[in-house]
Amino acid sequence: MGDHLSPEEKFHLITRNLQEVLGEDKLKTTLQERELKVYWGTATTGKPHVAYFVPMSKIADFLKAGCEVTILFADLHAFLDNMKAPWELLELRTQYYEQVIKAMLESIGVPLDKLKFVKGTDYQLSREYTLDVYRLSSMVTEHDAKKAGAEVVKQVEHPLLSGLLYPGLQALDEEYLKVDAQFGGVDQRKIFTLAEKYLPSLGYAKRIHMMNPMVPGLTGGKMSSSEEESKIDLLDRKEDVKKKLKKAFCEPGNVQSNGVLSFVKHVLFPLHAEFVIKRDEKWGGDQTYTVYEEVEKDFAAEVIHPGDLKASVEVALNKLLDPIRKKFESPELRKLTNAAYSDPSKKKGAAKGNPKNTEEDDVVPSRLDIRVGKVVSVEKHPDADSLYLEKIDVGEAEPRTVVSGLVAYISQEQLQDRLVVLLCNLKPQKMRGVESQAMLLCASVEGEPRRVEPLDPPEGSSPGERVFVEGYEAGKADDELKPKKKVFEKLQVDLKISGECVAQWREKDLMTKLGQVTCKTLKGGNIS
Repeated sequence: MGDHLSPEEKFHLITRNLQEVLGEDKLKTTLQERELKVYWGTATTGKPHVAYFVPMSKIADFLKAGCEVTILFADLHAFLDNMKAPWELLELRTQYYEQVIKAMLESIGVPLDKLKFVKGTDYQLSREYTLDVYRLSSMVTEHDAKKAGAEVVKQVEHPLLSGLLYPGLQALDEEYLKVDAQFGGVDQRKIFTLAEKYLPSLGYAKRIHMMNPMVPGLTGGKMSSSEEESKIDLLDRKEDVKKKLKKAFCEPGNVQSNGVLSFVKHVLFPLHAEFVIKRDEKWGGDQTYTVYEEVEKDFAAEVIHPGDLKASVEVALNKLLDPIRKKFESPELRKLTNAAYSDPSKKKGAAKGNPKNTEEDDVVPSRLDIRVGKVVSVEKHPDADSLYLEKIDVGEAEPRTVVSGLVAYISQEQLQDRLVVLLCNLKPQKMRGVESQAMLLCASVEGEPRRVEPLDPPEGSSPGERVFVEGYEAGKADDELKPKKKVFEKLQVDLKISGECVAQWREKDLMTKLGQVTCKTLKGGNIS
């Protein structure tokens, strides 16, 4: 990819935005002779979050500069680091990391065929590697091993021997992956210097080490997988991204420890070479920046308001996250996510004789029993003029009784004999003395006045036909949704009407075997 670049241009691409390079002269010499071989490793512990876009954007730079890049999924390291990844979950978490890292790279336009992906246990359990671990452990002092891992390995009062092995294994990876350089965060510096000190003692070459700065989290400190409020998960919904960014530390004029500003510098600018501040026309309208320093300067001078900065980062971040969210909507990847990062409290319950069905806790649209219905009769509720009492055929022996609040929006004549869409597995509820046995699903738009329309099944549909979300055809609906679990309420947040008036869940169409479920006019509406 970097054939058209001079060695000097490649050097600039490789080193831009890095905090430090150990072995700069060797890097320049290598680039004069051939392409650089570099690796980045990640221990497969907690769920990757948006700060992982920082190394991803550097990997994009390496590829543009023609580097041969290896990504290491350090599964054995994850176990050695105070057992952050239990042995029985190691394979599942490694699979999750591989899927999510590849999705991140695809979202920023990095061609995966230019990368080499390696799993640590593919070579770290070999006879040769194991012997080198023993050789290294006969040279490295306990003091040096503990010091090297101080900022990476979890620090506890009574450290395990595994944590002392961790830095030495990372040093050996440079030799066994046959690279010229290792890339990581500046928190890895002590491991890098340990590698430079001890690898030559084993007869192996000293490598180049390239370090990214540590990007502040949303609370101002380090962004961490274990601190929920400090990070945005790659699969967080748009509503969660907005909520977390709203709470983020972003003091007017303060450019220090500002995680929002750092994300602009280390992710958005390297990827797009520009950043747009979006704001109302009365405050000057949108402004495009092509140099990061100008953004920082205007923020320091309070020309850019923190609210505008957060809103603009939110738009740009969601563009990066959308393809990742979409990929992980597949039933296979949802199942993998739940298995790799299952809730420990649920496992404890199972151990005490209260087994939990993981499918029960997996909130997916296939759990909803949604069907086509036909309104057989409709009349006013005997005790409430604002409610309709409908009998609706859903393909069962007897029509279901449904109470709805559609009186203000549609006439009885318009409802009679109409095909509608019903949620059929809610627990029956009494409404003004009459038990409602299903929920009539409608599109709605708030405002004055509020507008409501029943959802329309495809033409030619029959009562009782199943309505499903595209991609979730195979799942089995619950017999009855338990009110305390709030399954429908959790799914309802993402039920929307598209710009083409198609009913959707997370941008996937609601369908029957005949086609899409729609509404007449309420584009962008909610579904309830």
